[in-house]
Amino acid sequence: MTDALTHALGKPARESGFWNEHIETMPRARLDALHLDRLQKLVRYAYERSPFYRRKFDSIGLQPQDIRSLEDFKRKVPLTDKSEFIDLQRESPPYGPSAALPADFIVHHCETSGSTGKPLAIPYSLYDTVRYGESWACGYWALGIRPADTFYFAFGWGNFAGFWSAYWGARRIGCRVVSGGGLDTKGHIQAILRTRPTVLISTPTFALRMAAVAAEMGVDLAASSIKFTFHAGEPGPTALPAMRRQIEEAWGARAGELLGIAEVDAFAPSCPNGDGVHVNEIDNFTWSIDPRTLREVGDGEIGENVITSFSNTAQPLLNYRSHDLVRRRSRCACGRTWVKFEGSVLGRTDFMVTVRGTNVYQTAVEHLIGEIPEVSNCYELVLTREDENDVMTIRFEPVKALANDRAAWRALERRLGEHIHRALHVRLETTAVPPESLPRYELKTRRIIDQRPQEFRRALDR
Repeated sequence: MTDALTHALGKPARESGFWNEHIETMPRARLDALHLDRLQKLVRYAYERSPFYRRKFDSIGLQPQDIRSLEDFKRKVPLTDKSEFIDLQRESPPYGPSAALPADFIVHHCETSGSTGKPLAIPYSLYDTVRYGESWACGYWALGIRPADTFYFAFGWGNFAGFWSAYWGARRIGCRVVSGGGLDTKGHIQAILRTRPTVLISTPTFALRMAAVAAEMGVDLAASSIKFTFHAGEPGPTALPAMRRQIEEAWGARAGELLGIAEVDAFAPSCPNGDGVHVNEIDNFTWSIDPRTLREVGDGEIGENVITSFSNTAQPLLNYRSHDLVRRRSRCACGRTWVKFEGSVLGRTDFMVTVRGTNVYQTAVEHLIGEIPEVSNCYELVLTREDENDVMTIRFEPVKALANDRAAWRALERRLGEHIHRALHVRLETTAVPPESLPRYELKTRRIIDQRPQEFRRALDR
C-alpha cells in the first residue's frame, strides 16, 4: 500500500519530512516568480468577478495589466481590512459584493469567532476547502503524522472556521477522524481512552485544561494513545516554549501548531525546529508594514503581516491587513525556504501596548508568565489608560496547591513582577486571584481584556 499522496516530483511522501518537498524548498527567485504569476491572475480574477474589487480598482484608475512586478502589487493594489467586508455583508447579506462566485458554487459556510467584534461570514468553494487543508497537511507531516494516524477533535462543530479546516487537512492526508462534538471535558477524556486516537486537535489551553481534569480523574494522559497534539486559535507551543513543555509532558506527545486567519487560510504551519511558523507559500503571499505609517518593513523587523491568499476563490482577499505583529525571517535551518515568523504572532495592532515608552508584546509577557511554575496557565492581561499612558495588569491564578496560602500569593505577585521587569525593563501590575476563578474556554481563550476608552481603541485601527 502506498501513502495517500505523493510529491509533485513523483517521490513517495513517506521518504521525506516535507509534505511537498518540491515547493517547500523552492529557491526564493522561483517562489517570487510563481507569486507574481499567481498575483497577476488573481488581480484579474478579482476585477472581473467581484463588484467590490472592480469599484475599488476603478476608483484609483488601476487596471489588472498594471501589475508587472511584486512591488507593483504591494504599492498599487489597495490595502483591505476586515471591517470593510463586515460592512459590505451587513448591507448585503450573507457575503456582500466582495463575493466572486455565485451561491451555487458555495459548499461550506463558516464565520470568524467574533472575538474582536461582529463575525465575518466566510464562503468556501469545494476548491477552497481542499486548498485550505493543504497548509494543515504541511504542518501535520512535518510533525510526524501519517495516514495511519487517527485524529480526535476536542471541540464542538459549530460555524467557527478554524478546526473545520483542520479536518480538511486530516482528510487531505487520509487519516481517520473521531469527533468529540459537544462533550464536556471529562467526556472528551473518556472518549480518547475509549477510541484510542493518536492525534489530539484542540486549542492549546484546552489541551492543558483536559490534562488538569484528567489528573483529578486519576487518568495519566501521558500513558494514553495520543502521540501528537496540534493546536490553533491562540498563542501556543511555538510562541510559548513553557506551554510546549507543559503540553508535551502532560500528554507524553509531540506538540505542533498552526497560525491561521479564518477568512484567509490556515496559512502558517509550525517550523519543525519549534521556534516559529512558516508561511505556506503554495497558497499565500505576505509582506509586512509599519502599522502606523503603512510603509514596508525589512527582514528581522517587527511589522504587521499583510496577506493575499490564492485559495479563496469564493471571497478573494488581496493585500489584507491581518493586524498580527510578526518578525519575518527569510532563512531557516529546517530546510524550508518559505518565509518564517519567529515565535509566530508577537501581538496585535489593536492590542499594541506602550508602557512608559516600552513596546510590550502579548506573547513576550505570556512566555515570562509560563516560566514561573507556581503560576497556572490561566491568566488575563487587562489593558487600561492612565494619564495618557497604557497600563497592563496581569491577573493570574496561583496553582491549586497554594489556594489557601495568601502570603504565597503576595510573594508570587512580587516574583512575577520582578521577573518581567528583568526581562522587559518595564514594570507591569500583577494581581493574584483565587484558583478556578477565571473563565475557561474550549475554543479561543480570551487573554486580553481591553478596558481602554473606545475612542482610543478606534484610533489604533486608523
